[in-house]
Amino acid sequence: MKKLTPEMKQRMCTRKRRYRTQGDALDAALLAGVERQRSAYRCTLCSLWHLTTS
Repeated sequence: MKKLTPEMKQRMCTRKRRYRTQGDALDAALLAGVERQRSAYRCTLCSLWHLTTS
């Protein structure tokens, strides 16, 4: 697997929607009807929450 550069990591973070709490992220997945396909994780770059596919 290719090693991610800091620029690549930053780009990955900024492309994703950010949520203040894990609950907010999971609520957004629920509203979108994809709660079973998504999980939330805390981003090490921005310290906010993103959704990812499970």
